[in-house]
Formats: sequence, C-alpha cells, structure tokens
Amino acid sequence: MKIDQAMAAAKEAYEAYSKLPLNKRQQIIDNIKSNLLQVVPEIATKIVEETGMGKAQDKIVKLLLAIQKTPGVEDLVTEAQTGDDGLTLYELSSYGIVCTSLPCTNPCETLINNTISLLAAGNAVIHIPHPRAVNVSKYVTDIIDRAIYYASGIEHLVITLEDSSMQQASELMNHPDVNLIVITGNGRMARHFLGCEKRVICAGPANPVAIVDETADIAKAAKDIVMGASFDNNIMCITEKNIVVVEEIADLFIEGLEYHHAHVIQNEEDMLKLTAAVLTEDMTMNLALKGKSAPEILKAAGIPASTDVDLIVVDTVKIHPFVTLELMMPVVPMIRVKDFDAALDTALMIEQGYRHTAVIHSQSIEHLDRAACVMKTSIFVKNASSLAGIGVGGEGATSFTIATITGEGSTTARTFARKRRCCMANGFSIR
Repeated sequence: MKIDQAMAAAKEAYEAYSKLPLNKRQQIIDNIKSNLLQVVPEIATKIVEETGMGKAQDKIVKLLLAIQKTPGVEDLVTEAQTGDDGLTLYELSSYGIVCTSLPCTNPCETLINNTISLLAAGNAVIHIPHPRAVNVSKYVTDIIDRAIYYASGIEHLVITLEDSSMQQASELMNHPDVNLIVITGNGRMARHFLGCEKRVICAGPANPVAIVDETADIAKAAKDIVMGASFDNNIMCITEKNIVVVEEIADLFIEGLEYHHAHVIQNEEDMLKLTAAVLTEDMTMNLALKGKSAPEILKAAGIPASTDVDLIVVDTVKIHPFVTLELMMPVVPMIRVKDFDAALDTALMIEQGYRHTAVIHSQSIEHLDRAACVMKTSIFVKNASSLAGIGVGGEGATSFTIATITGEGSTTARTFARKRRCCMANGFSIR
C-alpha cells in the first residue's frame, strides 16, 4: 500500500471507528487478543527466522505479555471536579491517525502492545516496520486487521507498510493527516522527527545497570540478574547491561552467577579475545553478534565453554568500552566498588543520564530509597529481575515503548489520548 492509499484507508477507518461506543472498542480489542493467542508460537518462530536475533521461547513470553497485560479502555480514567461553580470533566479522547515506528528487537511485541493501546484510545494506526522484520510485522497486522473486521466490519484500521525506508517514514510522518507520532527503538528516526510540528512520543537509548550491595540476598540477586540479562539474548532495552557490586560480596556473587549458568571471564587473555569479537575496530558493537546466544559469542571469540551457558559476565573496570556501550547481547560487564556510595556513583555514570532503567538488590531501606531518588530512571526495579519492570514477575501493565526522550515513561492507552476539558457551570455539585 502506498502512502496516499494507506492514509485514505486509515482516514476512512478512523471515521467509522470514532462512531463506535467504548464497549465496542473493547470487544474489538478482545477479539484481537483472542486471535493472536492462537498463533503466538508461530509469530515467535517467524521473528527469530527473519531478524536472526533472540530466542523463540523468550519471544513467546514477550508476546503473551503484550497480548495479556496491555490494558484496554479501562485505562481511560475520567477525572472530575465539582464545586459551587459547577462541574468540570477531564476525559481522554483520540488523536486521530497515529504513525509509529517499530524496532527490530521487539517488532511484533511492540506492534501488538502499541496497537492495543492506540485502539483503546480511539485511534487508527499506521506502522512503519523495521527493515529486518517487515514480513512478520505484516503477518501480525493481517491477523489484527481480520479480527477487527469480524468484530466491527471496519477494514484497515491498523496498517503496516511494506516499505520501511527513511524516505517513506518522512513522507508519512509529515503527512497533514497524521496527528501523532510514536517512535520506538530508532535513535536516528527519533532525532529526525522530534522537530516535526506534531505531537511526538519518543523512546530513547538505554544502558540499564544493576547494583548489588553488601546487604543483598546474593543467591537471589545472581539468579535474577542472569534471568534478566540473558532473556531473549539481552536485546531488550530494559534488561541488565551492567552490574556494579560491592567488593565485600563480589566473589560470593560470582559463585551465584556461575551456579545459574553464567560464564565469568576474569583473565586478561579471554577478555581481549571477547573484546575483539564483540567490538569493531572503531569500538562499536559487532552487529553480526547482536542478539546471538552466549555459546555462539564465546565460539566466535575462541573461548572454550559449556554449551549450557546463558550469560557472559566480564569482571572488569569501569573504563572498559563494554561498560558505556549498550551491548545488545548476553555479555555484561561487572564492576567492583568499595561500598554503596561508590556503587551509586558508578551506576549513575554508567546509566549516562538516559533515565531509562535501573535495578538494585539490597535489604537496606535507606539504600533502596537513595538509589531510586538518585538514578531517576523511568523504570526502577528493587530486588527482582529487570523484567519485573514490564510485568514479568511484577505488577502493572506492560509497555514496549518506554518514552524517555519525551518524558512519558511506560506508555499505555492514556498516553496515546488527548486530555480534554468539558465544563458545566452552576450545576451537578451535590456535596
């Protein structure tokens, strides 16, 4: 579908959709979820085959999360104020036609999560897929489109383009009929379109760090961090990319990591081999290893290891390039520090002011409180895997667009709705 065709189809669909009551919106969303649940394993397999990244079993978890823990119209909460001068309502209504960009790391999870949220808010959606996930994104969109049609008779309320070039994106996002832009996982696109004369909701870069202090439950901390940092081969923006551990318990913590299938590198020779494999000559990530498994990475580096390794941990110093470069692979540096104060200072430096995600393992209320206040991240997880921050083993709705650049944080339906004020003077106050 060309841009003009997509816009015409979305506009017609939005006009029909905007006339439906909230109950019908929720019925449509329920039908979408029901249809998607039937093909989750197929979608997961297609994502791995097309992108060449991650693990199918972990993608199933993410897909189920997006389908089951993305709220619908119940997220659109009405506020009211009454007094001597009458009644004022604040309600959330649609923007109209929304254009979104999708990442290669969570292409269908983000598509599903944002589609449900955007439809709950009353919008029509045009997705720009990542070039590495065009086919699977179209596959999922076709399922969603059929589910909407069978529930309402409306076609093309959700569209995914076949061309994901920057030229196509620019033409679409600057189209006069696009009312809102949502950008996930594409820093170049984010920088390009933040200057649009439209509302933009924009996710940003991340370098999540986990602090482990001397009071932590060391065994649990090791288990949680391996689980988070190895999940889907660490291609998610929220999962642990660095560990800062207090020296006093560092060796015990390493034992815990190894028990949970982490390969810990402490000798200089292996560290140099791994660095040469993972980084290019200009100190950027080797894209050929992005999203690959720990055994594949160790093999590429020429480091013998067990085949059941889930995570590679490098015991290093904070000046190593692994520390400040977000590695989208199961390779995590570990930095030893003398005490909690040093841990907090180091973690703040590593996170680089992105204000995305941070994790702490501690039994000290004072440490937990101070770290949360100092780090100021959109997602802050205490004594759990980073995955708790999006609803895996933690409470709350899931979100695959963490809008750090524009400040919304975890996004849901209410994020993608306009807040409107409606007043009635001299009436409806019964206090």
